[in-house]
Amino acid sequence: MVAELALDRVFHALAHPARRAMVRRLSSGERNLSELAEPLKMTFPAASKHVRVLEKANLVKRRVDGRQHLCRLHAAPLKDATQWTEQFRQHWEARFQVLDALLEEMKSEEPRQKPKRR
Repeated sequence: MVAELALDRVFHALAHPARRAMVRRLSSGERNLSELAEPLKMTFPAASKHVRVLEKANLVKRRVDGRQHLCRLHAAPLKDATQWTEQFRQHWEARFQVLDALLEEMKSEEPRQKPKRR
């Protein structure tokens, strides 16, 4: 149950485009809150709220250094989300392989001639 709750929080956090953008930016290194807010054209308080959601999902670690809020990515929960979605990728890949085989079979059959009308 705890793992499911953690997974729910990760997917909730990633559901918002601003938070996904923040995660992308943090993947290249630590950033302060202003650096996260600026390209998204949002206020410091709005960015802080988004970071709190990411913190709750354990995707971001924040430390305060004086007046600066420094954030860094904690990517471990993304691994759990990837593993969860992987099962569905495998399912659809298997289904597409069946479809490919069927299409190849249909392509190799000789075209049937339509009966001539009188």
